Amino acid sequence: SEWRHVQRGATWKASLHVCDGRSPTTEELPSCYTGDDWSGCSLKEFMDCPYNLANNRQVRMLSDLSLVGCYNLSVMPEEQRNKVLLDSAKENLKRMAFFGLTEFQRKTQYLFEKTFNMNFIAPFTQYNSTRASSVEIDEQTQKHIETLNFLDMELYDYAKDLFLQRYQYMRQKEHQEARRKRQEQRKILKAKQAHNKEQSDDNSTTDYIGNVERWR
Repeated sequence: SEWRHVQRGATWKASLHVCDGRSPTTEELPSCYTGDDWSGCSLKEFMDCPYNLANNRQVRMLSDLSLVGCYNLSVMPEEQRNKVLLDSAKENLKRMAFFGLTEFQRKTQYLFEKTFNMNFIAPFTQYNSTRASSVEIDEQTQKHIETLNFLDMELYDYAKDLFLQRYQYMRQKEHQEARRKRQEQRKILKAKQAHNKEQSDDNSTTDYIGNVERWR
């Protein structure tokens, strides 16, 4: 998706990538292209750039980069850096009151409405086709993309599991609340029935006593 965006001429030149109060140097974050933009680049060119911020973007955007020295890759070994970033992204995601998944539009809407006690005026629509999905790629390329984004792949699995847990929790909570309301309604109905029966018995007793008086 980001490749198609960049291919059409999009850039992030205005992004300062500020971390710990400063932007990265050109040595810490080299550019993947020369000139004004990277329009027209092939998917292979896009994947071959080792500095491409599209790789594992979700993990990087959700994590605290200051934990790993921002964009300075020499602060710690790559394996340790990856673990710290992934753990940070998971923790920050878990602390969010709400997040949704594009693949589950209706569930996302339901979870938002229940979390914030707000209702949308129209139901969300599930779209499964995007500009990126129209690109046909072979299995080898697909695996290469997954390898380049292995942190995002793991984060997505975590996010999906957490999302569905929250959804199920809200559904159970809704069912429990509905059951509680039904029980309350039954209690109210029984109380009304008992009250009506008591009034009916009182009226019957009063009528009987009145008839006894007349019979005398």
